[in-house]
Amino acid sequence: MATEVINPTIEKLSNDKVSPEVPKDANLPILEDIRDQIKHIEKSLLTKESHYMARVVRSIFRIRKKLNCNVFLRLVNGYYPNTCSQKTYFTEYLPEAMETDSSLLPFSPRSKQSLSLLPEVEVFLHLLLLVFLIDSERKDEAIKCSNLLIERLSDYNRRSMDMIAAKCYFYHSLAYEKAGKLDTIRPFLYGKLRTCTLRKDHHGQASVINLLLRNYLAYNLYDQANKLVSKVNYPEEPSNNDLARYLYYLGRIKAIQLDYSAAHQHLTSALRKAPQNSAVGFKQAVHKLNTVVELLLGEQPDRVNFRNPTLKSCLLPYFQLTQTVRLGDLGQFNKVLENFRNNFLADQTYTLIVRMRHNVIKTGVRLMALSYSCISLESIANKLQLGSPEDAEFIVAKAIKDSIINAKICHHKGYVSTKESQDVYSTGEPLMQFHQRIRFCLDIRNQSVKAMRYPPKYYHKELESAEDRREREQQELESANNLTDDEFDGF
Repeated sequence: MATEVINPTIEKLSNDKVSPEVPKDANLPILEDIRDQIKHIEKSLLTKESHYMARVVRSIFRIRKKLNCNVFLRLVNGYYPNTCSQKTYFTEYLPEAMETDSSLLPFSPRSKQSLSLLPEVEVFLHLLLLVFLIDSERKDEAIKCSNLLIERLSDYNRRSMDMIAAKCYFYHSLAYEKAGKLDTIRPFLYGKLRTCTLRKDHHGQASVINLLLRNYLAYNLYDQANKLVSKVNYPEEPSNNDLARYLYYLGRIKAIQLDYSAAHQHLTSALRKAPQNSAVGFKQAVHKLNTVVELLLGEQPDRVNFRNPTLKSCLLPYFQLTQTVRLGDLGQFNKVLENFRNNFLADQTYTLIVRMRHNVIKTGVRLMALSYSCISLESIANKLQLGSPEDAEFIVAKAIKDSIINAKICHHKGYVSTKESQDVYSTGEPLMQFHQRIRFCLDIRNQSVKAMRYPPKYYHKELESAEDRREREQQELESANNLTDDEFDGF
């Protein structure tokens, strides 16, 4: 009997047609991600906690890679009321999405016509549109969209919008930079710097200062950039990304002004402040400039940097440059400079590398002083590929004056006699190196102390009892168990 019941069932199931699978929506993950970020904005306004807004700002880099016209059309239909003028403005930039499926994603059970859009959410969506236009190489439309975004920001004076506004200033400058009109927005940046300073908007102030320095350095206006640095006070509590950019710009300015020690210190601090697992392009630019500065200081760059997989290819010209400086071969130095001229010009390090010619000559003179106890000036001129023995005589005299070599020039017979090498521990060099390392450790300690965050006015509160402490620890333990790993990103 069981067989008679089962067999018809199996036959019926086998005759049924398999229902086709519902095609997956490719834009659904990015729409859900944007919806989550909008929820973080709302949570930041309710709880007045800034780390939620910081998480939204950090998510822009991840979201921008997946944006398209269909995503924006569904965002507009899902969030903007039908009577909103911004909805018509958005659709003007999305002609490709008008003929495609615009099915709505159920963002919220609330009615979008009955509630007005939060200003922070509106600016965030507008910023995503600007980023999409910049990445799509639609330069004229990006400038128009950026100008409208800045006009919209000027209508608000809300402290909850400071982080997003700072990001808007950055992409506003980037839109003009892509179009080759970066110099036209300097008055705007100075006006925003004054406004952010008066409002004590530290995020906007740090971002605008970096944009002004980037603007000046793009046109090689190092004097104006140095005056700006000397006149403004950089905020004490910026984000690590803004501080890393600021230190990099300071390093470039100090390197051009021949202050290589300060430039090396700023560039090293920029590398420490930069993200460890991202910002590869920024770290490559810092390593290139730092390598040149170390060579100008007479130091040898760390060989580990040239073996790093993310730096090996881009630092290849600088590795060959380091070898020529270490060997003191002026002919090979000129050859490397000629072969990689375009690379050095693109990296904006060509001017500094040209100054390195004197370092190559000094290295060659020092190596010859160690190899020969007596050598003629004519031989020095031939080995260093100089014009005449007179030129070699001036260079050797300068090396003796700078304490690079310990030698004596015989002008009548035309040779140089070197003296016995002096014990380095009898000089002040060990003391200088020891002082430099102590100062480095003290700088790290001071920065660590500044980075510590203490509860405001915590010392006014009374000391909690043992029972209160146990209750507080129990509540913290329960809340920690309920949190997911993703919610720790903002701390």
